[in-house]
Amino acid sequence: MVPEGMIHVPGGSFRMGSDKHYPEEAPSHRVSVDSFWIDATPVTNRQFAAFVAATGYKTFAEIPPDPKDYPGALPHMLRAGSLVFTSPPRVKNLRDWSQWWSFEFGANWRQPYGPKSSLRNLDDHPVVHVAYCDALAYAEWASKSLPTEAEWEFAARGGLENTEFAWGDEFMPGGQFMANTWHGDFPVKNSRADGWARTSPVKSFLANGYGLYDMIGNVWEWTGDFWSSCHPADAAKACCVPLNPRGGAETASYDPSQPAIRIPRRVLKGGSHLCAPSYCRRYRPAARHAEPVDTSTSHVGFRCVVREV
Repeated sequence: MVPEGMIHVPGGSFRMGSDKHYPEEAPSHRVSVDSFWIDATPVTNRQFAAFVAATGYKTFAEIPPDPKDYPGALPHMLRAGSLVFTSPPRVKNLRDWSQWWSFEFGANWRQPYGPKSSLRNLDDHPVVHVAYCDALAYAEWASKSLPTEAEWEFAARGGLENTEFAWGDEFMPGGQFMANTWHGDFPVKNSRADGWARTSPVKSFLANGYGLYDMIGNVWEWTGDFWSSCHPADAAKACCVPLNPRGGAETASYDPSQPAIRIPRRVLKGGSHLCAPSYCRRYRPAARHAEPVDTSTSHVGFRCVVREV
């Protein structure tokens, strides 16, 4: 039986990661995955709304933080909300992301840009402001799972081997826009050359070789793997190539720059509409990002898998 809205991805072996870009993508190494089904698109607002209507679920961003979980937090900050991107008029230092990200009280999946916003005309856009627990809850309700990093990357490559992007080695082949990414001077000016300033409706761009949409750009997507700062070394022999690897250990997933904060991080994949050549070249299958499980933002969503037995 074909799961509705899902695409079958045949199992196989591929070279995961990259030695050409960011250090956390290295080393490139061969892994194998069994066949599985994966959502053709990121989960949309329409689909997530059906889940909420059926279960009464409240997302992480809709629940005020428990002071016990955040010792030392300022009392006025312990209110429900989420991180929202807003273009600043200018920036002094591209390393200071607080210039364009702000914690907005009242921002959540229903109100993606803050308390005065809504989902009007956004039914077919990817749901955002979902923390890891929210993505997991949806997956369990739908009798699905979140993909591993290896499954996600294998699917994103669409059957292509050793190419930079999900469609080949050229970012814009023949001048064609292949994904929703940032065009212009990040984070100050987005020219919207691809038609979108923020998220776009799923299927706005061409599918990859497996028939999957938005594997690159639009929104980052949660995977089920804990973060590791690099990939493991390549197997010494073909017989030792890992099958269905599951990423790093939870104990190694914490942010070493904040030793007092012990919040696990999971792997995000795919880049988003905020990825720009001048700032973040993570609009590639090999790219990866560490996200604390208690964090939701206006550019992170997810899709699900069903594994064959």
